[in-house]
Amino acid sequence: MKFTRLLTLITEVLNKDSETKIDACLTSQMARDIELWSRMYEDKAPWLEKDKIYSMGIPAAVSGELARLALLESETEVTGGTRADYLNTQYKKAIRYIRQQLEYGSAKGGMVLKPYVTSTGISVEYIHGDAFFPINFDSSGKMTMCAFASQLRKGQKIYTKLEIHELTNGLLRISNRAFVSTNDFSLGSEISVGSVEEWSELSGSVTFSGMDRLPFGYFKVPLANNSDSTSPLGVSVFSKAIDPIRKADKRYSQIDWEYEAKETAVHIGESMLKYDKTQDRFIYPDGKDRLYRGLQFNAGATDKPLLDVFSPDIRDSSYYNGLNHQLRLVEFNCSLAYGTLSDPNNVDKTAEEIKSSKQRSFDMTKDMQGALQEALEDMLVAMDFYTSIYHLAPVGSYQTTFNWGDSILSDREKELAAMQQDVTAGIIRKEIYIAKKYGVSEEEALKMMPPQQNDPFGIQEE
Repeated sequence: MKFTRLLTLITEVLNKDSETKIDACLTSQMARDIELWSRMYEDKAPWLEKDKIYSMGIPAAVSGELARLALLESETEVTGGTRADYLNTQYKKAIRYIRQQLEYGSAKGGMVLKPYVTSTGISVEYIHGDAFFPINFDSSGKMTMCAFASQLRKGQKIYTKLEIHELTNGLLRISNRAFVSTNDFSLGSEISVGSVEEWSELSGSVTFSGMDRLPFGYFKVPLANNSDSTSPLGVSVFSKAIDPIRKADKRYSQIDWEYEAKETAVHIGESMLKYDKTQDRFIYPDGKDRLYRGLQFNAGATDKPLLDVFSPDIRDSSYYNGLNHQLRLVEFNCSLAYGTLSDPNNVDKTAEEIKSSKQRSFDMTKDMQGALQEALEDMLVAMDFYTSIYHLAPVGSYQTTFNWGDSILSDREKELAAMQQDVTAGIIRKEIYIAKKYGVSEEEALKMMPPQQNDPFGIQEE
């Protein structure tokens, strides 16, 4: 069932049972945008045509690169005591493949990190932007009501489960409702959630006190929502580059057609070919059907040669320049450094523009790390909550540490220049600067320095 259709049906169910009409913050326009981002990520953009316009895979490349940069040097753990050790074990298990999940979430505007208890501990379900339905947010931007939908097909019947989380005045209510239908146009009739074998262990509704947030983390792409400025929801990392991506796909397809259309061929008169009656076709020399093209020449003085080589010039340079221009626009609108997708050897940008583009990428990476850290911290609060509810570990506290690294978030040239100034000022030793610049140990840096040399920093050691 389409995301937009399911949103409409869920809203109808909630409004039917509510005294006041629920105005879902996930508007129909946002739902359509999420569907579009998902299709683009899966190489199913609406402008693609079989054998005519192909996908370059740009949405997946952009999402994957930003996820890679955000997690390149990340380290995180839970510390404290026995309870913290238990949480850390479950936490490490949950984030083992977080890079792939961050890529999906980045493409679809966000994702929910929802812990749940199993027979072996606590697992985490990653639910992407096209599979959950935010209903309400508070003034601080925290989600206070959300619906999750899952469907099963058994024969001609479609079973739908709605899991609704709602936070009101410190009370957390989690309810499960089930429906059965024979079509994709409605949820159908409501049935007991326990009547479906796969959901038989779920309770209809349960309420917990003392909660100040929903029991999951919510990662929101840290970009302004240019689709709906009033919406608290996140947007795809490539939401501002949809048109450049469309044009890049078109330019890429034009290049492919240029090579295919200009492929060398030999036009040969059919009178020179042997005809195979059993196959009802002409037999080309050495079976090279792709190279030869049989033609019928009319008799007369205007006849062309019986063998005519077709090998026109390929206009690839112009097309590649056009494609490269679109890729630069994609990089700019997706906060990627120039050369990430485009040709890095193209030097039509000034050095300052290149440096600015790198800084833009650094800033986006830092913002994504901050958003992910907030989601992980909320996820851990939920894991700690379930640990208490189900008595999975002794009572205790925990601390979470995050180390994102700094090589991605700092400009190396500026860092080395600052270190050189520190050497000149006598704040740090020369070998520390050399070790940093060349990526060696301080001992190796000392060996690299000649025993007798003029001090390039103008410092006279005592």
